[in-house]
Amino acid sequence: MEVTGDAGRAGMGRPAVGKGTVLAESAWLLTLFCVGCGAGVGWLVTLLAKWLVTLDWAPLQGPARLLTSVPEPWLGIGGVGVGALVGLVVGFVAVHESLAVSVSAGRVVLRVRDSSQEFGRDEIALVVRDGKQLVLLGADGMEIAREECGLPWQRVADAFAEHGYRWADEDPHLEEFRRWVPGTPGLPVGADALLRARAAAREKDGGAEDARELRGELLRLGVVVRDEKRRQYWRMP
Repeated sequence: MEVTGDAGRAGMGRPAVGKGTVLAESAWLLTLFCVGCGAGVGWLVTLLAKWLVTLDWAPLQGPARLLTSVPEPWLGIGGVGVGALVGLVVGFVAVHESLAVSVSAGRVVLRVRDSSQEFGRDEIALVVRDGKQLVLLGADGMEIAREECGLPWQRVADAFAEHGYRWADEDPHLEEFRRWVPGTPGLPVGADALLRARAAAREKDGGAEDARELRGELLRLGVVVRDEKRRQYWRMP
C-alpha cells in the first residue's frame, strides 16, 4: 500500500494533524504478485498435463497430449511465460479496479476505475467497515458511498480517526437489512424493478459497472443495498 503526501513523511498510516492522507494499493507490488501467481499456475498446468497423459481414464487427454508434445525446456518455459502474461493482464485489471482513498479534515475522495466521488466533512456522520467494503454514512443513516476495499483496514481506520471522522468496525444498521425477493412489499415504486435488474447484472460477466449504477439509482429512491454472496439485502433509513 502507498501512503503519499505529508502522511508518508509522518509515518505509514499516521498523518500529521490537518494534512491530507492518500491510501492506495501499490501498483507495482500488486502487478508483481499477479505475475508471480500466473507464472506459478502456468508451471503447474504443465505438470498436470504430464500427469494426465499417464492416465488412460483421465479427462482432457487431447489437450494434455497436445501440450506435452512440446519438447522441454520449451514446455516449461512456455507454460511459465504464458502464465506470467495472463498474470500481468490480471494485475493491470486489479490495479484499475482497486480503491484509492484521500482523507483530509475537510473532505474525503474515493477513486476507483476512472471515476471519483468527493464528500465534504459535514456530509459524513460515520465511516464503517462492512466486511470487505468501505461505507460512508450520512447523518440520517443514509448510505452515501460503498466501495470494495483491499487496503489494510487498520491503516484506513487510523487515517479517518486522525482526521476527526467517526469510525465503526461494523455497520450499526446491519440488523435493519432485509433480504430482497421479487415482489417484496414495503419498497418504493420502481425499486423492485431496479433490484431485479441489479440481480441480473450481478450474474453477468462484466456486469459490475451496471450493478454499481443501479445501486446509485436505488439510493436516489432512499433504498440502501447490501450484497452477501449472491443475495441482495435492503433497508430504508
